[in-house]
Amino acid sequence: MSQSSSSVPSKPRRNEFVEHVLELLAPFGSVSARRMFGGFGIYRDALMFALVAGDVLYLKADTENRGEFEEAGSEPFSYTVRRKQVILSYWRAPEEALENAESMRTWARSAFAAALRAKAGSPTAKTPKRLRRALRRR
Repeated sequence: MSQSSSSVPSKPRRNEFVEHVLELLAPFGSVSARRMFGGFGIYRDALMFALVAGDVLYLKADTENRGEFEEAGSEPFSYTVRRKQVILSYWRAPEEALENAESMRTWARSAFAAALRAKAGSPTAKTPKRLRRALRRR
């Protein structure tokens, strides 16, 4: 007697792109990915420094490292709500970082430093409500 597929517990959905990103980030240290609102948060030491939405990696940026992303031709994570564009402080990882672990480590260090600065200046380290909404829409 065979079991129907509906009675067999399903395995969590794998995301090959996220697995690739985690492999690239391995030289950076112990990182993990957590599902969140239709995307993934990328964490090191319980601090989110990157996100994946729609198989695109975005890294944390601030006034200190934003210029690096601009020079690389990257664009910020953005979404539209009520006909208004919202731009967040996560910028698309340059293609070179997705092809080379050494390059990724350099970009990850910069993003993690931005996340640490943001945490130091913020009373909470919670994910902003606007980011949760944006990831749900993707």
